[in-house]
Amino acid sequence: MRIDNKSTQPIFIQIAHQIEENILAGVFEEESQVPSTTELSTTLKINPQTVLKGMNLLVDEGILYKKRGLGMFVTVGSVNKIHKKRKSEFLTSYIDALISEAKTLEISSEELRTEIEKRYKDDRTS
Repeated sequence: MRIDNKSTQPIFIQIAHQIEENILAGVFEEESQVPSTTELSTTLKINPQTVLKGMNLLVDEGILYKKRGLGMFVTVGSVNKIHKKRKSEFLTSYIDALISEAKTLEISSEELRTEIEKRYKDDRTS
């Protein structure tokens, strides 16, 4: 994990996002322990409270849970929760903006749908 000091995104959000990325990539499996606040703060050279704030965000979302005296662990079903959350965020931020711009440019919904389907099929990365 690393912090982008040039990003406008708060560091605790970056930490939460990177933990989510590691969960999705299988680095942290469900029911496995994630690195401690101290480990992450030392590795990333940031304040432990900042790390804790990012982890607590994930606890609040049900992605991590605390075992008293042991640390933080990945919740069963966390991968699905992350997918659901990110899908919602994607639809809100990208699709709404896409539709708004398409309307501004007078691109019909049919034309937009055709272009999306064409590009989706042509994408070789999936």
